[in-house]
Amino acid sequence: MPRYVEPLFRPPSEANSLIFQITVGCSQNTCTFCGMYKGKKFRVRPVSEIIAEINGIPEIYRSRIDRIFLADGDALVYPHEGLVEILDAMSAAFPRLTRVGSYASPSSLTTKSPEQLAVLREKRLRILYFGLESGDDATLLQIGKGFTADEMAKHSLKAREAGMKLSVTAILGLAGSSRSLDHARATAAWVNRVNPEYFSLLTLFHRHNEEFVRNLDQCTHRELMFEARELLMSLNPTRTILRSNHVSNFLNLAGSYPKDRVRLISDVETALELAARQPGFLDSIPAYTEEYN
Repeated sequence: MPRYVEPLFRPPSEANSLIFQITVGCSQNTCTFCGMYKGKKFRVRPVSEIIAEINGIPEIYRSRIDRIFLADGDALVYPHEGLVEILDAMSAAFPRLTRVGSYASPSSLTTKSPEQLAVLREKRLRILYFGLESGDDATLLQIGKGFTADEMAKHSLKAREAGMKLSVTAILGLAGSSRSLDHARATAAWVNRVNPEYFSLLTLFHRHNEEFVRNLDQCTHRELMFEARELLMSLNPTRTILRSNHVSNFLNLAGSYPKDRVRLISDVETALELAARQPGFLDSIPAYTEEYN
């Protein structure tokens, strides 16, 4: 059975997937806002270990597995030949396997050519979860992302052209109060350019990122709702499913662009009206926190 180095993270949509941790930690791990992998030293696990874990899944369960998620932070960085070997072993072991997913950083996308991505897609690696965080270059510099918005767009389009689906995340409040609306508009422009199949919003929260949060002019609930409204008004992708259902979000949104654009903006307006009835809420700062060892 798979062995995990905790903590282990996966996207909400991979809740029913079998997880294999083919890398430990994040190869980049420089983002100042992110505390997910700060307690881990990055390493690539040997192919032999992963295949042994695959072969260790009891036969009685194998026919029930249709989705697999590859952890940790950006498993796409795994050397191409080894990743192909792992995917082939998964296809052989799980006859009903239809999709493999993985986190992908902009750094890991630089390690794969368009031809290699196409091969991986044929091997059932069909969806990449990409942390954009922001489409605003000033914000990206502030958080130590290491790539400009344009560079990330080009790498993401490379994956899309190889036939992979993209699930992109951005973070409300990441730019602070001073650049809140700039962050919203630039992020929407990035999504309009790349047209990912999925786009999800998180809200900045405390998770082993105390120094970053302490030095940020944090957004109030009001400013975060204005930011979300500005982003929704600026979005115009061809066909994208939007969600803000992460546990960090106090404003839950769900819909598809362009079909639900008007209704989603109206949802924020309604939420603002309701929030105004709660004394002090709009002027307060979200305090959601996660802790782990």
